[in-house]
Amino acid sequence: MSAGKKNTVIFISGRGSNMEQLIKASLSPNYPAKIIGIISNKPDAKGLEIAKAHNIKMAIISPKDFSGKKATDEAISKQLEQWNTDIICLAGYMRLLGKDFCKKWQGKIINIHPSLLPRYKGLDTHQRALEAGEIEHGCTVHFVTYEMDDGPNIGQVIVPIEIGDDAKALEKRVLKAEHHLYAWALEQVALDKIKF
Repeated sequence: MSAGKKNTVIFISGRGSNMEQLIKASLSPNYPAKIIGIISNKPDAKGLEIAKAHNIKMAIISPKDFSGKKATDEAISKQLEQWNTDIICLAGYMRLLGKDFCKKWQGKIINIHPSLLPRYKGLDTHQRALEAGEIEHGCTVHFVTYEMDDGPNIGQVIVPIEIGDDAKALEKRVLKAEHHLYAWALEQVALDKIKF
């Protein structure tokens, strides 16, 4: 199936645990996406070690090296075009992409977020869900638009909140759900079963 696989680039800023799960899923001969590159805004992102171990091309595109957001986004776009990118997966990428970039790649960028969107956009989602007295939490994969943690949902997994949960315990269980959900969501998008 290799000929028909969609060229997929993953953006990371940190440990890369979702990235690692996507790489593992992509190694299956029948999986419709091939991870061809990793882009990080941080040269010390732990996930780069994982990418190196899998011999996947990497590019460090740090905002510090450019005159502003627009120039950074243009450099990212250029790299994506060089790699003939079909799909972009944001996996713990802690930088907001600009309006022009999001427009250019609309329908091709997906993101995983640790809450049941539209609830709890932004950071500290686990703590916020606990403080609100929620009985369930979870994760969402969605298409990316310029608005933060917005855009059409591709899929969600509900994770029940258990008595005695703190943010760390909840994060651990949600992360497990993220790993399964993201691989499934990328597959659906790569197969054109779910579109923007």
